[in-house]
Amino acid sequence: MEPIQLFELASDKAHWLSVRQSVVAGNIANANTPDYVAMDIDPFETVLDTVGTQMAATHPAHLTEDPLRGSVRAGTDQGFDIAPSGNAVSLEEELIKAGEIRKEYELSTGLLRSFHRMMLLTVAK
Repeated sequence: MEPIQLFELASDKAHWLSVRQSVVAGNIANANTPDYVAMDIDPFETVLDTVGTQMAATHPAHLTEDPLRGSVRAGTDQGFDIAPSGNAVSLEEELIKAGEIRKEYELSTGLLRSFHRMMLLTVAK
């Protein structure tokens, strides 16, 4: 039986989310700074690809690619303008990112909690 890497993966995802939240908070804090350009970090999937972690499937239909995933990146055409001061931070866009981060964190912790409960149930029996 292979070791379960879910807890390590969840820890990596939580760290990635905290770094992204820090970047988004920095963007919001600099919303009035002249010539400040909003920043974002690479998607978690890209980070997994660079370290060589890949999801496995036992059937081709288990994991399907979402054609829309990754098509929208920060700083691309999203209908937000650059301010006359040269500032490229859109508070609306940053708040949307913050909401996505919260949603991903809640999803990750919920999945981890369920997996942990399942493991405890198998050990108890």
